[in-house]
Amino acid sequence: MYAVIRAGGKQYRVAPGDVIRVEKLATGTDGQVEFPEVLAVSAEAGQISKPQSDARVVGQVVGEGRGAKILVFHYKRKKQYKKLRGHRQNFTAVRISEIAFDGQSFKAPELAKKQPKVKIRKAEAAEEHQTEAAPAAKKAKKKAAPKKPAAKKSAKKKK
Repeated sequence: MYAVIRAGGKQYRVAPGDVIRVEKLATGTDGQVEFPEVLAVSAEAGQISKPQSDARVVGQVVGEGRGAKILVFHYKRKKQYKKLRGHRQNFTAVRISEIAFDGQSFKAPELAKKQPKVKIRKAEAAEEHQTEAAPAAKKAKKKAAPKKPAAKKSAKKKK
């Protein structure tokens, strides 16, 4: 199942679970975004239909950012005219969560929640490391044989 939607003056082919980058959007309630312009829907393989007013596509905002820099260079030959500008387009990343059409609803599978990383202060980590490693380090030093001094090379030069 997929749908063709219009957002930000462009058309996108989306399926449940897809992540798309659209022009900067104002987020709705709880990060939900609904795309009102659904241009086409494909419920079965090979069948595309133009929906009436009952079709809807809902997405969840994943993140926002800025795209790669695009350089715009204007130049007129023989006139000593050059102008260089840069542009970065703002975008909103949206994960399509549901496509509903003709009484049917196709939802994306739920993503597993990521566990937050536990931050340990450096001092606590160093103390734990020292207490566990201290007895083992002492035993290792006792078992290690003393090193022999390196043999000295003669400083005489051959002529």
